[in-house]
Amino acid sequence: MTALGYFSLGATFGFAAAVQPGPTQTFLASQAVANGWRRTLPAALAPLVSDVPIAFVALVVLSRMPPWLLRSLRAAGGVFLLYLAYGAYRTWREHDATAAAATDFSGGKTLAQATVVNLLNPNPYLGWSLVLGPLVLEGWSAGPASGLAAVAGFYLAMLASLAAIVVLFAAARTLGARVNRVLIGLAAIGLAGFGAWQLVLAAVEAGR
Repeated sequence: MTALGYFSLGATFGFAAAVQPGPTQTFLASQAVANGWRRTLPAALAPLVSDVPIAFVALVVLSRMPPWLLRSLRAAGGVFLLYLAYGAYRTWREHDATAAAATDFSGGKTLAQATVVNLLNPNPYLGWSLVLGPLVLEGWSAGPASGLAAVAGFYLAMLASLAAIVVLFAAARTLGARVNRVLIGLAAIGLAGFGAWQLVLAAVEAGR
């Protein structure tokens, strides 16, 4: 697979991770409604700050694992992605996106606070351990450009999606909820496809 392929896979997971309701998305949406997009937009960079130690630990641990265990993690990652896809589908069906704008967070509205919120969120740890970490290592083994492309695709898509959520919820609470529901539906499709691809690839590698 080319570097562009790794970039596309990283971007797919980054977009899906960004638009699913969670602590970070709820924080950004509530702050955008309360304070506007100009004050809230810098907080969308929180994953770029908080994920550095998470990514480092995940890559160090994964790089020391035997190939068979990495294949098992790939299969586990596929199951995890399908689980996330099902959760995104349920959210889309029940239209829970409106709840994000109604949640209130007290305290300062800063990048530091958003970073702490993301550090306490289990999703980055699971994502790097089961999905993004193995993908980056696989790409790196094919060539450093492919590994870096996966990381670049993930964070470009994630940060752009989080920025869009901030702008949408700041512009109009109702419009933001409706658009967020559409994004969640797209995320469910992307996660299901990515998860199926992970499982097929794990099965092919196991059969070699």
